[in-house]
Formats: sequence, C-alpha cells, structure tokens
Amino acid sequence: MRRIVPFRSVLIFGGAGFIGSNWAQHFLANTDANVHVFDNLSRAGVSHNLAALQRLAGVSNRLKVTVGDIRDAELVQKAVHSATEIYHFAAQVAVTTSVADPRTDFEVNVGGTLNILEAARRTGRRPFLLFTSTNKVYGHLDLSTPSTCLRHVVAKSDCVRETQPLDFYSPYGCSKGAADQYVHDYARIFGIPTVVFRMSCIAGPGQFGNEDQGWVAHFLYSALQDNRISIYGDGRQVRDVLCVEDLMRAFEGVRAYSNKTAGQVYNVGGGLENAISLLELLEEIQQLTGKRLSYRLQSARPGDQPVYVTDFSKLKTDIGWQPNISVRGTLESMYDWRVRNEDLFAPRPMPARKSALSLRPVPEVAS
Repeated sequence: MRRIVPFRSVLIFGGAGFIGSNWAQHFLANTDANVHVFDNLSRAGVSHNLAALQRLAGVSNRLKVTVGDIRDAELVQKAVHSATEIYHFAAQVAVTTSVADPRTDFEVNVGGTLNILEAARRTGRRPFLLFTSTNKVYGHLDLSTPSTCLRHVVAKSDCVRETQPLDFYSPYGCSKGAADQYVHDYARIFGIPTVVFRMSCIAGPGQFGNEDQGWVAHFLYSALQDNRISIYGDGRQVRDVLCVEDLMRAFEGVRAYSNKTAGQVYNVGGGLENAISLLELLEEIQQLTGKRLSYRLQSARPGDQPVYVTDFSKLKTDIGWQPNISVRGTLESMYDWRVRNEDLFAPRPMPARKSALSLRPVPEVAS
C-alpha cells in the first residue's frame, strides 16, 4: 500500500534572513513542501539569500514570497491562512537598537509576535509553530567563575538549563522574553502546538554578521578585510557556538516529535564542548586564516553576560539531538563560503538612508 504523506504548507517569517533562508533551503531541497517566505528585506544580504532560494525553487511554483512586516496584522493573517506549520524568526535583533528605540523594538518583537499567534489561533486549525527566542531572557548571569588570561573558566554546573529564572535585562531582553512567554502561553491556553527555542550563538555559512548580531561572522570577516573591531569588556566572555546545520536538525527533530515537544521551551546551543571566549576565537581565526585581527577594548555594555553556555540536555532527552559540528568546523565552513562569495562583500556605494523598520504597503511576489 502506498504511504500517504500529509501535505505541508510551510510559512517562514524572516525567511530571507540567515536562519530563515537556511531553513527554507532545507525544505526546497529535501521535501515536497510548499514554502512561503515572509520578510521585510531590511537586513544586509537578505536579497542575495532570497535570490538563491528562487533559483533553487526554479519553475516548481513551490516558493512564494511576501515582502512584508510582521507589524501588519492584516498581511500576517493572510499569510498564515493556509499554513500547516509556521516558523517565526522575524525580529528586531540588536540590544543597542532596543536601547536607542525601545518602542520600535517592542512593536516588532512583541506586537509582531502577537499578530502571528492571533493569526494562527483564528485559523482554527492549530498549526505547528516554532519561535526562536534568545539566551538574553536569562539576564546578566554573573556566575563569578574563575578566570585565566584568555577566558572565564566554565564548569558543567555553570551551563544554563530551562529552570534558570527569567531575568529580562535591556529592552531587547524584555521584548523577546515577553514574546517567548506569549508563544508558550498560547500552547497552554489555546492548544496551539508551539515550541520555543532559547538560542545561544548561531553561526555558519551564509551569515552576514555585524557588531550587534552575528559576532562570530563579524570577527572572521573583519580579519579577512583587515578591519579593526571593538571588543566590549575584557574579551574573556564565554559563549557556546552552534553551527546553523546543527540547528536545522534541531528544527527537524521538534517538528517530527511534536507530540512530545508541543508546548515546550528548550535551550539550544553548542554546549560546553563548543564554548569559546572572544579572545580564544581570535586565536582560532588566526590559525585558520593567517590573519591577526586588530581590536580595541571598550567598556562592557549593559546587560552583557560574562558567561553563557547552554545545557541542552532537555532537548537531547526529548528528541535525541546534540551538536555534531565543532567551533573549528563551523569557522572552516564559514571561511570557505566567504571565499566563494567574495563579490558579496565588495564595497558598494552607500544608498540614501531609509528606516530599516518602516511600515509601508508591500507587494507579494510569487515564484
């Protein structure tokens, strides 16, 4: 007897961004799902990502694109109407931007998320919904760990579990934390099968990093371009790094085991084996590229976590997931991608300044 495969209509908010485009590519390359990318195209590099997805889709009519903003409730409702599963990656992502403009940060991260949740609720079909939150919801996390000249020393007991109390710090932490709780609550109150990922540092090929977001890419590309960077604090801050390919496997797992993962919150990151300090990353980059990155130390920024390393044991228990790719392996794949796409980093004339988060009528584009 022929096995009947359920029809999948996948909607990805922020689908032209780094994580979103990798996830859309996964569906187009490995499944028969229809993919709907919803993005305001405000971030650097996303137009390139979108063009790559359109080439991959070809003439299959499996890819639909809406250029839009999640603050537009009517447009969000229209996009959600036929989706069987929803992935919400669209956000204001920089702590510095949230401090400069808390209202816009709130309207995008909280208001936009509520628009998506309400649209999903109103369909009456309870589509699967995954939301990417952040480790910033745990606040400052001053763990008072011992230090060497290159890093804070982290023990297994210092790794952060989901039982760690929430402690929002900065408007960004508040907005992502509020959205995180709304998503979690819609599973409890309305029965929508939602999953929240509180993510550590995600890195990998296709990432266009900058000082505010995507620090691993920012460090690597700055070294290759002989650009000097700023390090805020003493450089001994420790983070765990997760390769985007491993993150895609985690997405697959929670969707495949949604009977177990629905309504759950998971900490997702590279864990203790993939923890590295900023200064240690500089050494890794020099070994890989032969380039020594020039930097200057600046005062630590408010809310910066001296140490954050993920305890992903809950996710491992529920779906059998753990990272496969090391920090060095992630750097190597990013370096290879950067060399193969040198033209994307060539200097270009500065366009007339526009608000990246302006809300305006937008078209739909089908391909």
